[in-house]
Amino acid sequence: QVQLVESGGGLVQAWGSLRLSCALSERTFSSYAMGWFRQAPGKEREFVAAISASGGYTNYADSVKGRFTVSRDNARNTMYLQMNSLKPEDTAVYYCAAYRTTSSRLVSMSEDRYDYWGQGTQVTVSS
Repeated sequence: QVQLVESGGGLVQAWGSLRLSCALSERTFSSYAMGWFRQAPGKEREFVAAISASGGYTNYADSVKGRFTVSRDNARNTMYLQMNSLKPEDTAVYYCAAYRTTSSRLVSMSEDRYDYWGQGTQVTVSS
């Protein structure tokens, strides 16, 4: 059974940084496209960033472009989200997600495409 485990959330002041990690319990990690989504209180879950199975292609929500960087280490079965210049509006529960794919380039921004989800990690940015 595929499992995703996030870590790295916490409380940070505005303009600070955090790095989230997401470990996938599959030896065929490089066959999975991976993504980050977030859900703030009272709001729907939204796309944040995604990375292709090969790691060569990425997508970002406009709200995080230039501040967040998604990456992956296929040798460690782990995806990362480096978050810089954090704002109070980035406060949310962050979820990592994955789907198996034969494409090394394409990566979806739609949560409907993702089959596997982590339990979420809280990120709180104080002003």
